[in-house]
Order: sequence, then structure tokens, then C-alpha cells
Amino acid sequence: MWIHPEEVLLAGALWVSERANPFFILQRRRGHGRGGGLSGLLVGTLDVVLDSSARVAPYRILLQTADSQIYWNIACGSSRKEITEHWDWLEANLLQTISIFESDEDITTFVKGKISGIIAEENRLKPGEEHEEDSGKFREAELKMRKLFGMPEEEKLVNYYSCSYWKGRVPRQGWLYLSVNHLCFYSFLLGKEVTLVVPWTEVTQLEKNATLLFPESVRVSTRDTEHFFSMFLNINDTFKLMEQLANIAMRQLLDNEAFAADLSLPKPSRTLKNVSALKRDLDARAKNERYRMMFRLTQDERLDGHTDCTLWTPFAKMHVVGQLFISNNYICFNSKEEDLCQLIIPLREVSIVEKADSSSVLPCPVSISTKNKMNFLFANLKDRDFLVQRISDFLQRTPDSSWGDTNPLSLISLSASSGGPPSSSGGSESIQKGRHYHAGLPTASQGLLQLYHRDAPEDLGPKAMREKMKEESWNIHFLEFGRGVCMYRTSRTRELVLNGIPERLRGELWLLFSGAQNEMATHPGYYGELVEQAMGLCSLATEEIERDLHRSMPEHRAFQNEMGIAALRRVLTAYAHRNPGIGYCQAMNIVTSVLLLYCTEEEAFWLLVALCERMLPDYYNTRVVGALVDQGVFEELTRAFLPLLYEHMQELGVISTISLSWFLTLFLSVMPFDSAVLLVDCFFYEGIKVIFQVALTVLHDNMDTLLSCSDEGEAMTILGRYLDNVVNKQTVAPPIPHPHALLTSGDEPPPEIDVFDLIRSSYEKFGSLRSDVIEQMRFKQRLKVIQSLEDTAKRSVVRAMMTESAFSIEELEELYCLFKSKHMTSCYWGSSSSAAERHDPSLPYLEQYRIDPVQFRQLFISLAPWVCGGHTPTLSARLFRLLDQNQDGLVNFKEFITGLSGMYHGDMTEKLKLLYKLHLPPALCPEEAESALEATQFFTEDEPRDASFFSDQNALRQQEVTPGEELRDGDSEEKKEVKDYRYYLRMWAKEKEPKKETIKDLPRMNQEQFIELCKTLYNMFSEEPLEQQLYHSIATVASLLLRIGEVGKKFNNGAKKSERAPSPTQTPPSTQTPPLSPEGVEEGPGHGVSGESEVCRALADAQLEVAAPQMSDEETKDDASVSSYSVVSAGSLQCEDIAEDTVLIRGAEQRQGSVLDTDWSITFEQVLASMLTEPPLVDYFEKKWDFQAKMAACKAQRAVERQMSSTSDHELTQHCT
Repeated sequence: MWIHPEEVLLAGALWVSERANPFFILQRRRGHGRGGGLSGLLVGTLDVVLDSSARVAPYRILLQTADSQIYWNIACGSSRKEITEHWDWLEANLLQTISIFESDEDITTFVKGKISGIIAEENRLKPGEEHEEDSGKFREAELKMRKLFGMPEEEKLVNYYSCSYWKGRVPRQGWLYLSVNHLCFYSFLLGKEVTLVVPWTEVTQLEKNATLLFPESVRVSTRDTEHFFSMFLNINDTFKLMEQLANIAMRQLLDNEAFAADLSLPKPSRTLKNVSALKRDLDARAKNERYRMMFRLTQDERLDGHTDCTLWTPFAKMHVVGQLFISNNYICFNSKEEDLCQLIIPLREVSIVEKADSSSVLPCPVSISTKNKMNFLFANLKDRDFLVQRISDFLQRTPDSSWGDTNPLSLISLSASSGGPPSSSGGSESIQKGRHYHAGLPTASQGLLQLYHRDAPEDLGPKAMREKMKEESWNIHFLEFGRGVCMYRTSRTRELVLNGIPERLRGELWLLFSGAQNEMATHPGYYGELVEQAMGLCSLATEEIERDLHRSMPEHRAFQNEMGIAALRRVLTAYAHRNPGIGYCQAMNIVTSVLLLYCTEEEAFWLLVALCERMLPDYYNTRVVGALVDQGVFEELTRAFLPLLYEHMQELGVISTISLSWFLTLFLSVMPFDSAVLLVDCFFYEGIKVIFQVALTVLHDNMDTLLSCSDEGEAMTILGRYLDNVVNKQTVAPPIPHPHALLTSGDEPPPEIDVFDLIRSSYEKFGSLRSDVIEQMRFKQRLKVIQSLEDTAKRSVVRAMMTESAFSIEELEELYCLFKSKHMTSCYWGSSSSAAERHDPSLPYLEQYRIDPVQFRQLFISLAPWVCGGHTPTLSARLFRLLDQNQDGLVNFKEFITGLSGMYHGDMTEKLKLLYKLHLPPALCPEEAESALEATQFFTEDEPRDASFFSDQNALRQQEVTPGEELRDGDSEEKKEVKDYRYYLRMWAKEKEPKKETIKDLPRMNQEQFIELCKTLYNMFSEEPLEQQLYHSIATVASLLLRIGEVGKKFNNGAKKSERAPSPTQTPPSTQTPPLSPEGVEEGPGHGVSGESEVCRALADAQLEVAAPQMSDEETKDDASVSSYSVVSAGSLQCEDIAEDTVLIRGAEQRQGSVLDTDWSITFEQVLASMLTEPPLVDYFEKKWDFQAKMAACKAQRAVERQMSSTSDHELTQHCT
């Protein structure tokens, strides 16, 4: 390729000149191509270690002038062909022109300008401009990666690093390439090459450690092996990037969320050296994620920038040092000292942003005022003017929200009556009654507890007075620190939360601390619309919701009537409609019922959104991955803080049993309600770390008794009784009976534990837990959990397929891994259908991964036992259509394996039956046949009988009756009415029983399809030792079958004439007589015998052998297998010197005619019988193929394959076989 001219001082060093003229020199790198010797090895080693571009571009063209010692590199190439094209262009277009110039400087200037113009024109004509952001050095490294590892252009390099790869105890210095989907390493030292490719989806563990053997190393573990990399320039940056890429891969495995580059990133002011746009994208994602977690913001919030500053805190009368963050909807502040001060200012609340007067005491201040009359003063801002301009830009884009944080219920009634203002209040009420959710509902304006306490007499007891004192403390806090979203959050706020939030304020503060308040304020009326869309729809989620509604806190009186149940139904159904990926999961009902006690319906909905999508990520999906991840984190924390107890609990297997219910329901299902709700208070403020702290404290308090346990049941009883007796002595409401307590209470009542003491103790003993450390541990466990789930899926698939195929367990596991890798490759390297269509985690394991025709063809080229030359693509496409039962353009693993098993383990009849079906609809599409119309007309009657390879014979089954049923049918109608349920069960079982397909169920084959079958057979034996004998046998069989078809046509025509003879008044038939259907040939035993004798007589007249028709039914009986598939391979066949080639000649002559002989047809029995007369064909189709050899050859292929668009089938097959 042409490159911007670069100076070269030593033209001969490490390069060999191959062509030269007075102005240009074409050079080749030493050690590349022919020979090289020791100097070539040394040069190759230097190129790898020093990351020289010569490793990927070993050819170059230099510009030289007579008087100058400086050369200019103007072109490079990875192959001789590429560089020769550039050389020829220079000689043809520039050589004569520059020979006229007198000055060397003019020559150099002219050539440099010409080359730069060519490069600019090439860049202008490129369809995409995304590569322009990357530096030339980085684009060179990406080109090198694709060349070294055979990657397609769809594979994007993120970054590359110089490091050592430990192979055994010897470090190999080289380069580590981190792409979106693969980790790659390349080293070339003194002639020894090391190439490593690891897909991120196969990584089970990433760990940064420092040992004596591997100092400051990164360990990358897969299921089979471990890889160690060390001697990084900056190991922390490298490891963080590896974590991000592995996390993206796990997300792809979990919910098929493939990586998509962020196209809206701002372009850098200058091209960053060796930093790709993808690396910038991933760095921005990591910062966004930290920012959103820190301030509990929504997933679409994007950090624009951050800067150091100070914030004036009026409550402390001091300036607090921290960082100011600005995003598209928020201005946030966080103090450097933890818990000193945190602030969130939504831009929708901002009224004025202005630059205040600067002074030596308060340099560069900015004042921000909000609509609720709060004022915030930031100072010590480095670039104040730019900051104010950015805030102003965001404010202009912020939609006007004059209604502020008021209750949006008015919008619901407005949307209900959007046709115009209501004429009367009665009309408005009637409209509201027609909606499932409206402002008139009690739960739309109040929580369930408020509704039940509304008419209760005022309690003046000591507990009630303490509750009022708590409320007063919070009111004082609001006056001092502010109320609402813009409240200052300090250590004082945490103290008030730990002492318990008053019931009246619980809903408001949960919304505030969780971030749900912001989301609700920016989506007015959303919940009401969602309820209207969702209610009335029926799905699996709604069925599960209905089943669990009455199991949600049945002991609480709020859910013992229809009002509470209906509110719970609306919230859960609305969320299932909003997020179908989660839908509904058990434990969501328990958490949501608690939210409804203290919040309105809409508030409870947005709190549920915050829980499921931000605070407890992946907890409530179909496989509760998030809860399993946190269970692993809890085990790791137990091992770190309570090592003795951890070992004993692992022996009993208790931790994994208890912790799942603790985390999924936030202790609400295992602890008395009044106590557990205090943990929920802390959880909304602190996050998941509180749940970990309390769980560790529970184990610590019961350590002595747990260590003395001898089995799992005893340990569970101890922990259950402990949690049942965690009480809240400050609660005002009457205690709610806890159903679990009835099961765990013993003879001697255990001591009560105050929940406030438990929470305080958890902070004292385990308060050192940090949220960022927990996130790091979550990443490590996520790799382990998702890969464990993948292994479980593989075992389930193998177990299910063991009964349906003849492959061994090991072979099925290998095939599953290969099939899955093909699916994943197609997902991230692009395909005709989207990734979401290919992987649906809600489907059964056997159907989750699916491949399209391109991947199907690649797999069959590698694994098929039959070789079919240039006919491979056609046969592969036919087989794909045969397997694709639902015609969605995808084949799942079950279909793929059933077919492959038939090819390797089926008998001759099964294999021939498959070949036969491959040349009938639906495998043979009309476009493939030259006489498509005739073929379609011929098979019009047969289509219902063979709609797909696995055609169910429901229509036939419905016509079948048992002998007992026939007797009953002859009796009166009264006897039919007294049939008991057992009769219907038998009938239902018979209908569900799969009907075994026999060879008599196969439709007849017409002449066009028979010619296609002959083509396939002639292409199948190109690499066989008995090639000529097989060709001779095929020619004999084809000739025999053609004559049988001719005889059958004469017999059928004669039968038709005899049928028409008794009725002379019958109208003459049309010239296009439809063929005799298979049902007409095989109507009954009498017709079958007479028809067969007529065929035998006709064959005898034609002086043909009659051995085939005389074979007994036992010899040709199908063993009822449903797995007979074909396979494709490569290597085209030239059929020459075959004396019996008259079959194809006759077929070709007939196809050239204008009308196909539609009366000609043969049956599968005739094909099978004819094949059995030729021993070479019998031996070929009964031969057992070596599957292990094929699989070993497939494994020997490169770890990463190119897409089929750039490689021919013939090349791939030769490489595989």
C-alpha cells in the first residue's frame, strides 16, 4: 500500500534490493522468502521484539536521487504481487515525467506530493471513515494482527502490548494483541514461532498475581489450560482492558448482547499515538459505569467530563475538596474524603448558572441555583469558562419540566381524556374507570400502610413517640441539608438511615437514595401507559405472576384483599412488559409487595426498575445469574474473614444453600418483616455491601454452634432459628407473624437479637468492605458462574442427545463446542441474520444455539464422511433445507447432530433414504430444477405427506382406529357416550406417539429429480480407491432405473386406458395427464401384487433382470430410523472414459426438450433394490467412517478461521482433510 513518505537513512541495512532504476529501489526484508540463514533468523527476531512494520510488510519501495544520501520510503507490501503492482505503476506513470526534472529537490517534492495525493484520494473513496481516527502506527498493528492470526476485517483490534509469554519455564518475548473477541499472542525468536489465539468466550478466570516464578504476571485460564503473561510496561492498564473485554464476552454469552462501538464519542483534538478509537470507547464506558454506580444514575447517562474543585458546605461552614462531574442530565459532586459530602443536581432543577466574582480566597467560583431556592457554590475550577459553556449547552437540550417533581398523576388523567377537556367531572370519572390505572385508585396516591392506618386511632405510646422523634430528626436534617434530589448526603445522613427510617418517610427516601426519583421525574405518565398496554395480555410471565400473587406476604392484611393483590398484579405485569428479557422471576413478588406497603404504585414500579436493572444486576433473569455471582462473592468473603468456618461450611455445603434466598429477597423471606425492612433501608442507601456485612455477621455470631454441626440440616436449623428471632423492638405496628418461625421454633425459645445491634455489629466487624472491591470480586465470580452455566448446558444437551444419536459422550461434547464456536463466530463477525435471532436463552438448551447455511456448509465440509466435489454447495443447501423444519433459515444443534449421526452410524437403507430425500422437495427447491413447474405439479399431491424430513403423520394417526374402537363404532350411539377417561388417555397417548416412517411413506421421484440424484452420485466417489468400479456400478444402476421408469410409465398408461374403457361417454383427458400418485399405486394388497407381477412381466419382455422386484419385504424393510442425512465435501470430479455414461446423455437430451416426461417416475424401493445388485455400492454405503479422524483434522485447523467469503470450498476442504 502507498504510505506517507518517510525518511530512510540506511537503505541497505537488513534489506536486500531486488529491482532498481535511477529513481526507485524495490527491496525485500532479509529472512523473508528464499533462504535467509542465521542473518534472516536474527532479523526476524528483531522485527518481532521491536515491533517492526517489516514483519507484516516485508517489501518496500524507496525513492532515491543521485546526489542525496537520504532515501524516502513511499510504498510497502505484504506480498510480492502487491509491491510489483506499485512498482509497475511508478514505471508507467512517473518514471518518464521525473526524468525531465533537473533538480533533485524538485524530483523529491513532486514524488512526495503525488504519493500524498494518491493516499488522500484512496481515503476519500473509502466507504467508512472510522479508521481515520486511529494513528498510522495502530492501523499498521491491526493489519499485522489480521495477517498473523487470519482474522477478517470485522475483527477490531483494541490495543497491543509488548510482553513475555511463559511457555513452560521459558519466557517468549513478543506482542499481545487484545481484540474485541480474541486474545492473541505472537513471538518469533531465532526461528521458533509461537502463536496463541484464545476467544474471550472461553476464558474462565483472569487473575493478576505476583509469584516467585511469574513476577507481576497475568494468568488467563480456560477450561483446558492456563496462560501466563508478564513483563508488561503497565500491567494495571493491560489487566483492566482484559477484564472489560472478558466482561463483554460474558455478557454476550448471558443475554447475547454483542459489542457495538459507540459512534457518538467526541473525536479527540489530536490523533493519539497507539490508542485506537475502540480503546477510547472502552475507557469511556468504564468511566461511565463508575460514574453511574457512584450516583445511582440511569444506564443511558453519559459522563461528559470531570474536574477537581471545592464545594462550599453551609452546614459545615467550610470548603470541601472533591471532584465535579458533568453529564448530559446531571451535575454531581463527590468529596475526596469518603462520606464527607455527596451531591446530585439534576439539570431539570437548575434555574441559574453564573460565574461569581473571583478572589484570592475563592478563586474561579461558579454559582448554581435550583428551582427550590437552593444555591451551590463551586470554586477552584481550572477552566471555568469552558465548564459554564458546557453546562449551558446541556441546559439548552434539557426539556422544560415546569411541573418539577410533582406527582404526575394529573398527566394520567389528561392522557385518558386527550380528546379534549372533560365536559363534567362525571365524564372524567367514567373515562378513568375504563382504565386499569388512574388517579382515582387508592394505591395511586398512597402506600398500602397509609391506607390501613388512615382510620386507626392515634397511638400515644412510647414506641409511637420514638417514631415521631425520628421524624423530627429527619425534618431537622432536611432544614439543614436540603430536601429532595439536591440534598447534601453526608455521614450524618448515614447515621439517620442506620437508626431506621420513619414509616411516613420511607417511600420518599427509598426513591431518593435508589435514584428511582430521577427516573420517575423524567418519565411522567410512563407507568400508566405501560399498565394499559400490558393488562389483558397473556404470556408465560403473566401466568407465573397470577400463580404467585397470593403467596406474596399472605400474613400481611394489606394482601388479604383485592386492592393489594390488584396493585401488585399491575406493577409486576407492567415491569414484565417493560423488560421481557427478565419478565418475572420468583422473589420479585415478595420485594414488590414490601415496596407497595410504603409507596404508591408508580413509585413501587420505579423502585423495582432500580432494583432489577441497577442495584441487583442480573438477579432476576431466568438463571438468577446475579444472585449466583453474589453467592460466589459471599463464599470468597467468608473464606477471607472466617476461614475456619468457611472450611467446615464447605464440607456441609451450607453456604450455597442459604445465601441464595438471603440475597434474592434481601432477607425479607427469612427474617421477621419489621426487622428485614430496616435492612432494606440500609440497602437502598449503601447498596449490596450491607447485605454482605449482615450475612457475614450472622455467620460470625453463630460460629461456635455451626462448627459443632455434623450435617447440613442441623446448620440450616441453627441459622433459621437465629434469623427468626431478629426483632425490631422499636416498631410501632403490631408484629406480623413470620411463617418460617413456626417451622424452626424448638422447645427452648432462643434469645432475641435486636436488629439495630445486628446492623451496628456488622459495621463494626465488616465495615471495611468497599463497593469497588465487591465489584472486582463480582467480575471474577461472573466469569466462573457463566462458564459453569455453559458447562451445565453442555451436559444437558449431551445427556439429551445420547438417546437420539449413536455418538459417544466425548464426541458429542466436541461437536457441541464446535457448533457453539461457529454460532459465536457468526454472531460477532457478522451474518445475514441478527445475533438476537440466533441465541435465545429462554429456549431449551438443545435449541439455544443455531447456525445459518454458511456455517452449516463450513461444518459439513470439515466433518462430512462423503466427498462431493464441486457439487458441495448445492448438496449442502439441500440438506440445510431438509433439516430446517420451521423454515426460519437456521438449524439447531439437535437437528444437526441427528443428521450427522445418521451419516456416520446409519445402515445402507438409511443413507440411501437420505440421498433420495435430498432430491425431493423441500430439499430440492424449484429453482434448482430446470423444469420447476412440472416438478411442482408432479409433487402437488405428495407435499402433505413429506412436508419436512421429520414430518409428523398426524392426519394418518387420526384415521387409525383400534380393533376395539371398530367394534364400538358398529354399536349404538349410547355406547360411545359411556367411554371413560382411560379410553381418551389411550387415544391421546397414541396421537402423541411419534409415527415411525417407513420406506413406503416416501413419494415417487420424477425424471428431473432422478437426473439430479445421478449427478450427486457421480460426484461422490472422486477420492475412493475403487473409483472406476463405483462409476461402472452407478452407470448400471442408473440405466436400470431409467428403464424401470419407462416400463412403469407404460404400465400406468395401460391401467388408465383400461379404467376409461367402461365409460365411453367420458370426456377425453387433457394432454398433460397428471401422474399416478403413490397412493394410487399402493391402494391395497391386491393391487400391490398384481402391479408387481405386471412390472415383472414388462421387465422380462425388456430382457432385464427381475431380481430386484422379486426381493422380499424383509430384505427391503426400513428399520424406521429418522436420522438419514447427507454431507458435502470438496474436490470436483471429471467423469471421463466411462462407457456406461449413456444415462446422463439421455437425461441431458430430455432436459433440452421443451416438455418434461411427467409420467415417468420411480419409487424408493426400486432405487434400493437396484443399488443392492451392485456389490461396490453396497460396500461403499455400508462402510463405517472414522469420525475421530475427521474431528482430529478439524481441530488441526487454525484456531480462528476466515469467513467463507474470501476462501474457496476446495481450499478449506484440502486444509481440513
